[in-house]
Amino acid sequence: MITLTRLNGAPFALNCDLIERVEATPDTIITLVDGKHFVVVEPVEFVIRAIRVYRASVIVSARELEGETAPIQALRLLPDDREE
Repeated sequence: MITLTRLNGAPFALNCDLIERVEATPDTIITLVDGKHFVVVEPVEFVIRAIRVYRASVIVSARELEGETAPIQALRLLPDDREE
């Protein structure tokens, strides 16, 4: 889960596996797969980075549970400056 902030300042945790899309209109609106919307103060780039960090942490935690303590050399966070 990632922690975000509603427009009223209240923090909440969101299951990022349920996110369908994140858009700026100019507020950041997160739409879940069930159609529910959340408007947050964080910019789109922050939300995307939080999702990447969370998912990387899941991989690292899974390796630790399996007893693998060697660092993952191939796993690194890339800058999001590429064109899609």
